[in-house]
Amino acid sequence: MPQGTLYYGDNLDILRRYVKDESVDLIYLDPPFNSNQSYNVLFAEHDGSQAAAQIQAFEDTWRWDRAAAQAFEETVEQGPGRVSQALQAFRLLLGQSNMLAYLTMMAPRLVELHRVLKPTGSLYLHCDPTASHYLKVLLDATFGPTCFRNEIAWKRSSAHSDTKQGMRRYGRIKDTLLFYTKTASYSWNTTHVPYEREYLEAEYRHVAPSGRLYKETDVTAARPGGDTEYEWHAKRPVGGQSRWEVDLEGEFRNPRPGWEYRSVKPYSGRYWAYSKENMAGFAREGRLVHRETGMPRLMQFADEMPGVPLQDLWGDIPPASGGQDLGYPTQKPVALLERIVNASSSPGDVVLDPFAGCGTAVVAAQKLGRDWIGIDITHLAITLVKHRLRDSFGADATYRVLGEPVSLPDAQALAEENTFQFQLWALGLVGARPAEQKKGADRGVDGRLYFHDEAGGKSKQVVISVKSGHVTVVHIRELRGVLDGQKAEIGALITLQEPTQPMRAEAASAGVYHSPGWQRTYPRLQILTIAELLGGKGLEYPLASITFRRADRVQQEGGDQQALF
Repeated sequence: MPQGTLYYGDNLDILRRYVKDESVDLIYLDPPFNSNQSYNVLFAEHDGSQAAAQIQAFEDTWRWDRAAAQAFEETVEQGPGRVSQALQAFRLLLGQSNMLAYLTMMAPRLVELHRVLKPTGSLYLHCDPTASHYLKVLLDATFGPTCFRNEIAWKRSSAHSDTKQGMRRYGRIKDTLLFYTKTASYSWNTTHVPYEREYLEAEYRHVAPSGRLYKETDVTAARPGGDTEYEWHAKRPVGGQSRWEVDLEGEFRNPRPGWEYRSVKPYSGRYWAYSKENMAGFAREGRLVHRETGMPRLMQFADEMPGVPLQDLWGDIPPASGGQDLGYPTQKPVALLERIVNASSSPGDVVLDPFAGCGTAVVAAQKLGRDWIGIDITHLAITLVKHRLRDSFGADATYRVLGEPVSLPDAQALAEENTFQFQLWALGLVGARPAEQKKGADRGVDGRLYFHDEAGGKSKQVVISVKSGHVTVVHIRELRGVLDGQKAEIGALITLQEPTQPMRAEAASAGVYHSPGWQRTYPRLQILTIAELLGGKGLEYPLASITFRRADRVQQEGGDQQALF
């Protein structure tokens, strides 16, 4: 059974601290980049004095500031020679721009990814045309230009209008996958795709009595030798015996181009491509047809062919949609990652995604029997991956989660370090997704859950507010106002601090919600502390035992924090 490890934290730190040299077979990374930014913004120069802004869940804009300038200096001074030279060249070309900040962020991470990759390993970097040409230079500097294998174009949509009025350019409908290997000796499984209908109609235009499509292929070759190292000699026909019948008691001889098949020899300058033994086998199976001259032709059936070897233009995998679409901005389809995992790894190998996002690479690796490592810097992503694994594989997905709070002091430290990440993590404890921030009556809503508890009924919701600081009865009254204004069925306050008695009384006065499908009642306004959630208590609402189950108990196994679904 595949084993996985999910890390919360900066992937540069995680790679350096936890991932060993040459321990990974395949790396897929889809590093964040704001391709909607205009080039004027991306290439505008900055003086380096701007303070670093907080990077939130889906904000993937990189800015040239003091932190970027410091990272640039460290990589130039301490990084491998060619990487250092590439960054210095970028600075001459791009100036102190946001694009340089992005490349400065990527450079040391690519160095670490090269370190952890096995000699037989491969790396696929997924990007769009905004920065793909610069990333390719960085990869050449890190892996060496001779280790470049392909620039794959993935057609992510059939048509897309991404041009503003008055802007003259072609529509952009492709992403780029840069494929590199650690060495020239790398794992590779040839991938085939089905023949196109037009090809089948043109090439396999004959129909056998069985109804199978076939085409006729030549049984001669440009040089002697056939498909075996030796050649059988046929005996002369006797009586009604077929003159092509093989004498299985004959002895091996060196290849001879002149033997006859039903008194037919190859054309001048040609030789038989198959041994007599195999020709006899084809005849017995009814796979030979004959020209008027008696020259045999081999029936090659379409359903026996593997298809066309995969090329570097992938237009047969649509973007994630329908039930696959999780609403994550950079989500990729599972079929795309399955193709990569199948081509460049084998069952039992280790697949690494250092920008895990919503976990598509992790899901593909788990499905195909690979061990995996996923890393992300947001608790939202970690929560999404956990739920996705649970929904896709249930108890079969066994993995470790490292870096998440597992105690009240851990939670307090996270709240002090980053309030926003604390909020995302707390929502994850009850399986909720963050709410879009809006102005108005629902501004106190941090997350939402949806449920259905009657046949054909509408979607119903739980609105959730998360507080890491001091809480009072005012917060309960505000949440109750949102609950009434939004006509939500249930509301919940998740708090780091213990609630006061007036808060509990106010929550109790909100009454109960009666579920028509489950014929049960649930407190309409609930207060949950972080300590209670870590202790196993959950939010009370219909279907809670099905849609989210606190089965990811944190256990101590071998000194590691282990989260099992």
